[in-house]
Amino acid sequence: MQVATGISILNGIGIGKIRIYKTPEYKINESLVEDAIPELTRFENARLKVQAQQQVLYEKAVVEAGEDSAAIFQFHADMLDDDDLLDAVKTIIVDQKHTADYAAKHGFDNVATMFSEMDDPYFQARSADVIDVGNAVVEALLGIDTSSLQGTEPSILVAEDLAPSETVKLDKSLMLGMITREGSSNSHTAILARSMNLPALIQCKDIADDWDGKMAILDGYNSCVYIDPTPDLLESLTAKRNEDLKKEALLQELKGKTNTTIDGKTIHVYANIGGPADIGSVQQNDAEGVGLFRSEFVYLNSKEDPSEEQQFQAYKRVLETLAPKLIIIRTCDIGADKTIDYMNLDKEENPALGFRAVRICLTRKDFFKRQLRALLRASAYGNLGIMFPMIISKWEVRECKEILAECRRELENEGVKVSDNIQIGIMVETPAAVLCADELAEEVDFFSLGTNDLTQYTCAIDRQNAKLERFADTHHPAVLKAIQMTIDAGHRHNTWVGICGELGADLSLTETFLRMGVDELSVNAKSVLPLRKQIRSIDLSK
Repeated sequence: MQVATGISILNGIGIGKIRIYKTPEYKINESLVEDAIPELTRFENARLKVQAQQQVLYEKAVVEAGEDSAAIFQFHADMLDDDDLLDAVKTIIVDQKHTADYAAKHGFDNVATMFSEMDDPYFQARSADVIDVGNAVVEALLGIDTSSLQGTEPSILVAEDLAPSETVKLDKSLMLGMITREGSSNSHTAILARSMNLPALIQCKDIADDWDGKMAILDGYNSCVYIDPTPDLLESLTAKRNEDLKKEALLQELKGKTNTTIDGKTIHVYANIGGPADIGSVQQNDAEGVGLFRSEFVYLNSKEDPSEEQQFQAYKRVLETLAPKLIIIRTCDIGADKTIDYMNLDKEENPALGFRAVRICLTRKDFFKRQLRALLRASAYGNLGIMFPMIISKWEVRECKEILAECRRELENEGVKVSDNIQIGIMVETPAAVLCADELAEEVDFFSLGTNDLTQYTCAIDRQNAKLERFADTHHPAVLKAIQMTIDAGHRHNTWVGICGELGADLSLTETFLRMGVDELSVNAKSVLPLRKQIRSIDLSK
């Protein structure tokens, strides 16, 4: 028996034969051509074909993994309209007289290399996306069909790495787990694996070709894989896997029950969503409401600045469908690792500390007002909360509220119905907001702790940088103290406090958060029922 270790993405067990997934080798035609026009036509046809494929992958990923995870494919489709990228390929065809497949391979690779050499971690991460899309274009040009790479039998898939498009193309009914030599816990593939509840191991450096076809056990609990396991180990881990399956079935019995501890403390459990496509997962997992609607995905999924009407229809659909549940919509949180070409944002040396979120909104008032008017119009169709991100000062909250009031007056003068019962809140995601929490609480109805950014800014750790994983302690005492300080300050001013970052779904901290006095936890929809079970098992009187 061989044991190989890595980094586990999900606690779970996969048992079955190994299937080595190898990306096909390309035989690029390197000969020169006399006439560039046919090659330009070939490239254009391939570009349009891949763009349509990315749209199909987006729709498939929305169903399987939610809109947040699917957004990468919309980004890929938009990338194929990027003039700089297309010109890089066309120049090789026209000026150098190369074939379309040679030009696509080298053109995309050159742009990817440029991104990888940038200092900005966001652009470094985009390098892999450029390669992914470039490979898809080359495959389309060469007529390569990758559908048979997975095989036809259920298996644990093993690869050097898996691009997002490869992950979504896979038949999930044939997947027992996946293992990669590369990757990071924040990569798109890891996010998709978690969303699909699939055991996965990354950075497993001992992968070998002779694993193909061998029996294996992927043990997510212990971050390892057993190749040719002993009969005793196979028996014990099969029992563990069956126990997990029974637990998942029992979770369904929690639907409709309150989130109340043994000693009687009740806490709200909400879901995080990226848009209307996630409504089904909120209902399926029985979340009480939506604690974080990431409205920036309305912008990311649009090729141009979405109009007031487009935004209104998206917000209205969620509020109306889930009424009377509370739906907290965060105003546009663009910037840092989320950029949009049509917003023409300047490149920054340190975008995580730069022009982002509410800073953009308060600088571009017309942009902000379009969203606020859409939100206010939608408020008549459900129970709305509006949350402002990246707040660090009292004057920012007041200015946001003044612009919101201005929008309300305009709509009322136009005869548009607006709800009189809209809760106003802010994200607490910086040390500045924590230290000023008493003053900020005087201005709002609720706080929502964004623990992802709060950890990043408190610990000075770039959460996009895979090299810093060993230093990124999400349970750092400073982060937990900041959470406690925020809860205490909120309660001193009758402001309720929730958590909407990744820590909210960390079951090892649930009791800690309850003892701190948190009022609400908002998590990805698939974590709602496990979190509810955890809450109901806690006795705070002990």
